[in-house]
Amino acid sequence: MANHVSALKRARQTERKTTVNRNNKSRLRTAVRRFREALASGNAQEAKTLFSDTVSVLDKSVKKGVLHKNTASRYKSRLSARLTALSAK
Repeated sequence: MANHVSALKRARQTERKTTVNRNNKSRLRTAVRRFREALASGNAQEAKTLFSDTVSVLDKSVKKGVLHKNTASRYKSRLSARLTALSAK
């Protein structure tokens, strides 16, 4: 455990940031999971609405530093391809 005042403060700050990052990461995973479930069910209309929500969450995750921008871009590309394939059926 930290003994210096500055180290104690950094420990408190780290705790708060960890909580925020965990919440943001959880929100991201939930959005992606819901979209994938909509794809699996074959409901193209629901998947389209969830796709825009998921892309929004991905972009916010990049802005907040949870994901790298290339990682988010890769997710969006792959999810978009799956949505296109479902819509083509």
